[in-house]
Amino acid sequence: MCPQVDGHRPILIRQQLTRLAFLLLVIVVWIGACAPVPSRAPAPAPERRTVAEVFDQVGAAAESRLKPLFERARIPYPPGKVYLLAFKEERRLELWAGSSNGPAFVRAYRILQASGGTGPKLRARDSQIPEGIYRVTALNPNSRYYLSLKLNYPNDFDRLKARKDGRSDLGSDIFIHGNDLSRGCIGVGNPDIEELFALAVRTGRSNTEVIIAPHDLREKPPPRYPTTTAPWLPELYARLREGLARFDARASVH
Repeated sequence: MCPQVDGHRPILIRQQLTRLAFLLLVIVVWIGACAPVPSRAPAPAPERRTVAEVFDQVGAAAESRLKPLFERARIPYPPGKVYLLAFKEERRLELWAGSSNGPAFVRAYRILQASGGTGPKLRARDSQIPEGIYRVTALNPNSRYYLSLKLNYPNDFDRLKARKDGRSDLGSDIFIHGNDLSRGCIGVGNPDIEELFALAVRTGRSNTEVIIAPHDLREKPPPRYPTTTAPWLPELYARLREGLARFDARASVH
């Protein structure tokens, strides 16, 4: 006859072992939580450059390219006034400079990237490049797109028409910048923005006027656009045509 074995004893042993294992796990976790965390050095802040520092870096080379063009146009350098004419359809940005005989054509830049299409910017995040007459309000030496010139969009005309339309949140932060990417701005590439940046430094941002049109209104009539969306568009295009009339299209080489 075999001796009897208590059937509950193995179960009790397993339960005790489980509780012991759980207790050990809690102790290990508690020790790890209380252990000192090695200190980490903060990530270095991105380098911030000033306008003067950028001009010191790129200004000489940019001006060496610009000065012969101004000599050919018979415009003193630096000029008293700079005009930038941007034509969305042609992907063309013309540089003109003031003189006693009126503005003279200096050179044209290719617009590498321009989102949206014909028509003004009406609201934030519509990817449209504005259409209107603007001025440069700031130079950004730390742009995500290398360097940039900030425009005063929305201007007084944009705000006035938005109030009449009942529109709000018109967007902001419209730039002419380097690189070949853009969403609502004008991208001209890095070498060309160096020239425009240096020129704005020399001339002064308040002396830089920018006209953005759907296409060259000196050569073609205004585009058709649903006036139900923007009933004031004929007034805007009349203003643009009047502003562009100062610049003789025959002087620029297309």
